[in-house]
Amino acid sequence: MSRNVHAGHRQRVKARYLSEGLDAFEDHQVLELLLFYSVPRRDTNELAHRMIKEFGSLAGLFEADAKDISRRCGVSEHTAILISLIPSLSRRYFLGKWGEKPVINSSSKAGEYAVSLLAGRIYEVFYVICLDTQNRVNYADMVHEGTINEAAIYPRLIVETALRHQASSVILAHNHPGGSVRPSVADINVTNKILVALESISIKVLDHIIVAGDRYTSFAERGLLTS
Repeated sequence: MSRNVHAGHRQRVKARYLSEGLDAFEDHQVLELLLFYSVPRRDTNELAHRMIKEFGSLAGLFEADAKDISRRCGVSEHTAILISLIPSLSRRYFLGKWGEKPVINSSSKAGEYAVSLLAGRIYEVFYVICLDTQNRVNYADMVHEGTINEAAIYPRLIVETALRHQASSVILAHNHPGGSVRPSVADINVTNKILVALESISIKVLDHIIVAGDRYTSFAERGLLTS
């Protein structure tokens, strides 16, 4: 009897999604639907509530490490991996919409591309976006993970990255997870060192974008690209 009740409930939730989409779903209902595909015979409603509470929010749960999800929520590795895939899948989706070798010819496009590139990242990372002579993206290379400071970002590494991907120009991008988009003193100092290093091999830094969630700031727009 219990299995039939759960089966009927799951079918109703799926039918609602097919007719309404996710917009009208509450967070625990979104998670409950996702859990249908990794928890075959269990009341996922109560589990969804408990998992969200454990990590404070649905976004917090999605951004958690798979091992932490499994340990703290008492779910299988299979379930934990499925949930932790969401931020990476989102990045793939957002970047996929740009198509192959998108043209980045303005600060607004640079900001939007950087937001797509950095979506869902909970640690600070630093990217060099390499552009060809037509301002098309050759490659976006993560060159550093961790807090940005002058010692961590070696200009030589940036130069090597730009040369390796045959860049005519580059856009720098990094994130401030959960923080402000305002550039720090370290951000400005690092940018100036990179500008000088790349100018020596005739590669121009078009912009440096700082991302926080879905917001960004542009060094070019703020007049901060001065060596």
